[in-house]
Formats: sequence, C-alpha cells, structure tokens
Amino acid sequence: MGRGRRGHSPAVGRSRIRAAAVTVAGVFVLVGILGFVPGVTTGYDEMTFAGHESGAKLLGVFQVSILHNAVHLVFGLVGLLFARTVAGSRVYLTAGGAVYLLLWLYGLVVEHDADQPANFLPVNGADNFLHLGLGLGMVLLGLLLSAGAGATGGTLDRPVDRP
Repeated sequence: MGRGRRGHSPAVGRSRIRAAAVTVAGVFVLVGILGFVPGVTTGYDEMTFAGHESGAKLLGVFQVSILHNAVHLVFGLVGLLFARTVAGSRVYLTAGGAVYLLLWLYGLVVEHDADQPANFLPVNGADNFLHLGLGLGMVLLGLLLSAGAGATGGTLDRPVDRP
C-alpha cells in the first residue's frame, strides 16, 4: 500500500475525516435530544416553538427553542448520512461549518434587536461564541483532514462499479 506525502496511508486520511464527521454529527444529535430534557435544559417550561422569547437554556447557558433543538437533530442526522463517504464528510464539515459561521453573523445582527422579524431563532452571546467556534472548527476539520483523503489528486472514494 502506498504512502502519501505525510507518510500516512490514504485509508488513514479517509477514516479520519469520516470519523470527524460522525463525531460532529453525533454531538449535534445528542445536543438536539438534550435540549428536550428537563433539568439539562433549564427554564424548560418557558420553551417556545421559535423566537427570541424562549426562556429555555441548554445547560443553563445556551438559549434554545423547539425549532432550535429540531435543527440540531436534523443537522446531526444529515451529518451521519453524509459521513458515509469521504466526499460527503468533507461537504458536511466544510459546508456545515460555513452555515454555522453564517448563523454566528445572524446572531450578531439579531441579538441586540429583539423586535426584528428575522429574529426567529433564540440566540444569546454564548450561542454566538459557540456558533463561531463550531463554524471555524468544522471548516478547519473539513479542510485539514481532506489533505490525507485524496485532496491532492487521488480518488475520494472507490467507484461502485470497481473492486
């Protein structure tokens, strides 16, 4: 088996990016579920379907709503589907990270103006920092782990019609 420029076999790079995508997606599923658990989510009785007026906070820190928790669940489940391939893992991590960077910008805009019609997801300062970290982390994982997964001209996945 050949080795890449960094001395790793190509299969190692492929397994790393897929493992990262599965891990990130699994955390999103877990967070989505925990958002519906009273005790883990404080102010559970104040949770609204959507909007900035939801008083529920995951771990007592991150403002959540039913919609917010559902988005975490769906985002995680989609990530588990994408993580079945190297190319899908790359797309999930980089595009998903870009989505979280946009969500960070959204939070910066709507956090201080509660009356904006665009303020449909509850976010607070802690959410904004988390979204920034998630966005940067996911994009970096997608790009850095892609280097060992065929990004330098090799194939990303074995075609279905070949052994």
